[in-house]
Amino acid sequence: MIIRNKRYRFFQGVLPLNRSQFSQDVMAGLTLAALAIPEVMGYTQIAGVPVVTGLYTMLLPMFLFAMFGSSRRLVVGADSATAAMLATALAGMAVTGSQAYLAFAEVLALMVGVMLLLARMLNLGMLANFLSRTVLIGFLTGVGVQVSLGQIAGMLGMHVDGISSLYNIVFHWQKLETVNVYATVISLATLIIIVGMRLGSKRIPGALISVMTAILASWLFDLQGYGIKLLGAVPSGLPSLQWPAASLSWQQFQNLIPSAFAMFIVIIAQSAATSRAYATRHHESLNDNGDLIGLGMANLGAAVSGAFVVNGSPTKTQMVDGAGGRSQLAHLITVAIVIIVLLFFTAPLGYLPKSALSTVVFLIGIELIDIKGMRNILYERPWEFWVALITALVVVFWGVEQGILLAIVLSLLVHTRHGYQPQNSVIVSIGNGRWRAVSLNNHAQLIPGLQVYRFTHSMYYANAAYMRRQVMYLLHSARPPLHWFCVDAGAVDDVDFTSAKTLTTLSKELQKLEIRLVFAEVSENVRVELDRSGITELIGIDAYYDSVADVVDAFQHRHKIPN
Repeated sequence: MIIRNKRYRFFQGVLPLNRSQFSQDVMAGLTLAALAIPEVMGYTQIAGVPVVTGLYTMLLPMFLFAMFGSSRRLVVGADSATAAMLATALAGMAVTGSQAYLAFAEVLALMVGVMLLLARMLNLGMLANFLSRTVLIGFLTGVGVQVSLGQIAGMLGMHVDGISSLYNIVFHWQKLETVNVYATVISLATLIIIVGMRLGSKRIPGALISVMTAILASWLFDLQGYGIKLLGAVPSGLPSLQWPAASLSWQQFQNLIPSAFAMFIVIIAQSAATSRAYATRHHESLNDNGDLIGLGMANLGAAVSGAFVVNGSPTKTQMVDGAGGRSQLAHLITVAIVIIVLLFFTAPLGYLPKSALSTVVFLIGIELIDIKGMRNILYERPWEFWVALITALVVVFWGVEQGILLAIVLSLLVHTRHGYQPQNSVIVSIGNGRWRAVSLNNHAQLIPGLQVYRFTHSMYYANAAYMRRQVMYLLHSARPPLHWFCVDAGAVDDVDFTSAKTLTTLSKELQKLEIRLVFAEVSENVRVELDRSGITELIGIDAYYDSVADVVDAFQHRHKIPN
């Protein structure tokens, strides 16, 4: 995979058109529309916005990403994680599903879009790297648990005020008398159809078939007469374009900023992870900063077209890739299909039982629970598993916004931990002029009197004291006594102020012990830092060697040791 900056041009993900691929892209677009329409309707249940707004997320936002984005693979649309964060952010600000609530949702999309475009101006595509895969798996797993549990009441036909939460689920047993048997049967039938279709063939749109079946049954048998709640009238026609009509106070705006920033981070991380994965799979180039323009414009489009925050979607991207789509042309075909649905087929959607839609959302949540990923983390990096688990539990028991903020903090802590205690080593000879790294506990010397200490990370404030303890341990445990102490800096790409002062102190202590400090494989930028900090003046310009082999030769020549 090659990551490069390109001169900006429109429709990078579409052009040039490949005629031989055209029919596959068209079929992939049809497949995406069939699978994603019921999915985005489900996301509106999570976000607490009108059902039709889910379809709106597949119009202008998807078109704008195809126009401005750089990825040929990434599909942008409504997403469960950001939908859940939206519901959390707007809880208490307005009545769920009301015009005021939707206006606030549009404002959030506008704020996120502006943040993404500012990030592009500042070339902040690298922010995607600040959420580790470990915490991202934990975060999405927590969202999946929260989303799926939150749909149980709807699947059983029970009435729960507002957006279902874990708290409500725990106390649902008090309302068991309100369970609607008919709604429960519809949920079970929907569950059987979707799961059965997936087991048979992943390309069969089980969600679409189950939704269409539920709509037909509702129309034929007047299910509303059995106490089953239906979606009701869904507005037809295309959305009007206008700025969010929200009466927002300064205090409310300030309250939305943390939620908008959390969504901004999730969008960058999830979108970049998805686009990178598929670009690598198909050996294509990738421009993270270019995608920021597409994501920013897509969210601005959502804000002015009556939709809500959109994100790079792993599930929708897989739908297109699995159907053979290889460019954003598939997404433009999807936009055309959604336009047709909005113009001519919204009336049947009003007959859809809410219990069937809750079941679709329930399965979306279940798919987010990454048991395999959690198991792999536990097997490969047990301590990182606890990081992922804590993130998931915070999302479930505290909230999505708090979960993503914790995820950012934990990602930084994971990074700091890697750098705080790097796996440093000493070098030993294995004969014929070759050597290998061994544990510091071996007290090994490459040649009697010469010890080579390999530092495997950037030298910065968090590991400076750790480095000093290791060096002093090696010096005082050396048998025979050392004449030279070499720092193999081949893996060191930076030396900050704190670590430079630590190296200065160490060089003075080695001088008192009459041990010469030398460096091997120092990069140009690190050499500049060592010169600027005064270390070169202490140890001399002849204390730098291009390789460990050169250090060995110089030591043998200085001490007249035969080769």
